[in-house]
Amino acid sequence: MSIYTLLPFLVLIAAMFLMTRSAKKKQQQASQMRNEMQPGSGVRTIGGMYATVKEVTEDTVLLDAGPGVELVFAKNAIGAVLTDDEYNRIVHGVEHDLKSDADLVPDDASSLTADAAPAGDADDKVIDLGKKDTAEDAPAAEAKTAETAEKTEAADTADVKDTEGKDAAEATTGEAPKKTDGESDAK
Repeated sequence: MSIYTLLPFLVLIAAMFLMTRSAKKKQQQASQMRNEMQPGSGVRTIGGMYATVKEVTEDTVLLDAGPGVELVFAKNAIGAVLTDDEYNRIVHGVEHDLKSDADLVPDDASSLTADAAPAGDADDKVIDLGKKDTAEDAPAAEAKTAETAEKTEAADTADVKDTEGKDAAEATTGEAPKKTDGESDAK
């Protein structure tokens, strides 16, 4: 057998070894985390419930999920042990902020501009955003109305001529012309 035929098998074995090694490492870290739990620490279960550890035994953990609510969980059901700051932030909504209050951004942006005048000193002009009829718009509107009237009149004249042509065709041939789409007997 040549080395080229064995090479794919060696690569597969090496990949499997590396994958199982990383999985074992993660499993050991999780086990160590669960064994280091102590009463008073905040935890998150694998189901997503947050609680405080009340008591730790060999295989189980007694959790305090709220006033008068104590739950017994298997140690394997603990997904993460949280730091005090993280637990308080998630459960109680308490932000432990190490920054000073001077770094906060104000609610309005007036203090961010250096040369801005106070809001009360500015000359407030009322701007009317409604549509106004001006003298300039009137001639344009009249011209448009005149064009529309002319088009309507021309269309009516064409209809009358078309109807007269049909009547003349009926008189000469004695037959009614054939109907096309959109025409009816109503006159």
